[in-house]
Amino acid sequence: MSTAAAAAVQPVLPSSSASTGGQQHGVLTADRVAGLLTGCATLRRTGELHAAAVRAGVDGDRAVGFRLQRAYAASGRLDLAVTLLRLTPDPTTVFYTSAIHAHSSRGLHLAALALLSEMLGRGLIPTSHTLSSSLPACHGLALGRALHAYAFKLALAGDSYVATALLGMYARGGDADAARALFDEMPDPHVVPVTAMLTCYAKMGALDDARELFDGMPSKDFICWNAMIDGYTQHGRPNEALRLFRWMLRSGVDPDEVAIILALSAVAQLGTAESGRWLHSYVKNSRRVQLNARVGTALIDMYCKCGSLEDAVSVFNSIGDKDIVVWNAMINGYAMHGDSRKALEMFSQLRSQGLWPTDITFIGLLNACSHSGLVDEGRQFFQSMEEEYAIVPKIEHYGCMVDLLGRAGLIEEAFHLVHSMTIAPDTVMWVSLLAACRLHKNMALGQQIADYLVAGGLANSGMYILLSNIYAAVGNWEEVARVRSMMKASGIQKEPGCSAIEVGRKVYEFVAGDMSHPRTDEIYAMLEKMNGIVKEQGHVPQTELVLHDLDEVTKEKALAVHSEKLAVAFGLISTAPGETIKIVKNLRACADCHAVLKLISKITGRKIVFRDRNRFHHFVDGSCTCGDYW
Repeated sequence: MSTAAAAAVQPVLPSSSASTGGQQHGVLTADRVAGLLTGCATLRRTGELHAAAVRAGVDGDRAVGFRLQRAYAASGRLDLAVTLLRLTPDPTTVFYTSAIHAHSSRGLHLAALALLSEMLGRGLIPTSHTLSSSLPACHGLALGRALHAYAFKLALAGDSYVATALLGMYARGGDADAARALFDEMPDPHVVPVTAMLTCYAKMGALDDARELFDGMPSKDFICWNAMIDGYTQHGRPNEALRLFRWMLRSGVDPDEVAIILALSAVAQLGTAESGRWLHSYVKNSRRVQLNARVGTALIDMYCKCGSLEDAVSVFNSIGDKDIVVWNAMINGYAMHGDSRKALEMFSQLRSQGLWPTDITFIGLLNACSHSGLVDEGRQFFQSMEEEYAIVPKIEHYGCMVDLLGRAGLIEEAFHLVHSMTIAPDTVMWVSLLAACRLHKNMALGQQIADYLVAGGLANSGMYILLSNIYAAVGNWEEVARVRSMMKASGIQKEPGCSAIEVGRKVYEFVAGDMSHPRTDEIYAMLEKMNGIVKEQGHVPQTELVLHDLDEVTKEKALAVHSEKLAVAFGLISTAPGETIKIVKNLRACADCHAVLKLISKITGRKIVFRDRNRFHHFVDGSCTCGDYW
């Protein structure tokens, strides 16, 4: 190592008079310095030894130079490690491999690949360790395949480290076939390639293949458990995710923070508050998992989606060091529960504390405005994104604005906004527009939009159903039949409405006209009683919502057995008087059910918390928190 190399890092070194610990044993040799540098990971100690090596004149020794490079990397000063590499005369593959690994393992992928390119430019031949360190930096299949071919040319593709890294590269890139081919060639795959293969399947939604690998593992680490739980959670199978989490506990495995957050996400999908409270209690009593900002955010999100806004607020207040992600979760929670003014107040509070909003912050704010018809405020927030906060609106922000304008009856303005966008509108946006056309009976524009979508092959099931409903609302049954024929020809099926209710930590699901529950007779007796009482209170069934060419009596019977009414009836016969009833539905609530649930809350004195596809409704004493604006 030259004196110039030492000078390059000298500004960060302590005084050269600092004790090195090696001079106490006589002359400081290169071997002694190299030995002292082994395992050294603090910048101060590395600097002291570097200075001592310069004074002793052994800094030019290649072993000392290599150990210094590694020690600087281990202490976090990758820039100094690279400086030493560049100043080393004729560095070998080993020097470059160490630098590549240091960058790749810290997520500095471009820098790692640049070092690989520099090494190859010097005519150096990579080893198996060089390739296994470089492949994790490849997040594009093209470059990964090039390295695979190079490994094959060097006869290194069969090396266990290289093969494992190649499998991981293909797994990250979503090429399950290539990953599986490498996996099947491994004579005795250890936990790393099995985990990579499992993670690949789980991310792609091939959950049965992932579970087969998972069940066949003799021992499982946290990454395996979390990958499988995450797969179930991300692909809409929260029940399996929670079953696996409970199996994890029974197996004697202490969940880490990631596992807890994944389990809370599964509970949020199900809307089962009691399961969420059990997980919250587990966190409180856990020595391993702390109630930090990440776990707190997951708890807030879970409680909000389970209808327990008060619990979410309690968690929010208990978090000491709140980052913007925590504030975003609370703003979104208030928005989905219809407390829009509180969501906007939270924004003022976070700004007063010096926090800077993100794009997620504005999604919550715009949703809050949409759910309460705050058009002027929504316009102001949307405009301020770029003008004040330099945040370029994404498709989600445009979608919120289209929904806000459409709900408020400003359909032409919403339609103009869609056409003025610089990014292509998504299906959610078109569905919002069609729904607004139906709500405000703008059939001409609704048909114009629908014809455009059908002609362009852009229509999905939700759009076809809305179009069918638009025609049905005006009694054009011929067009209804045509649209339904198009749906049938395209293989599109209407998603059936399903309502779930949690009673005694068990979830019960109902569909319209459901007769499968063991207490069906009691449920329908309560339903008949409910229908009679609400009629006495002046409720007139909104039969115009039944979009089929049927007589009025049949339409009324169809309305009476909607899934949410069955769930409420079951809740009334299965819970104690005065207890809150919480229901989750996969579709938007119909206007008739909304009116009935308001009356039931008044007659029974019960609070009914109802979560539909878009938001929460809190029915209390005959009123709803949405203010009948949804």
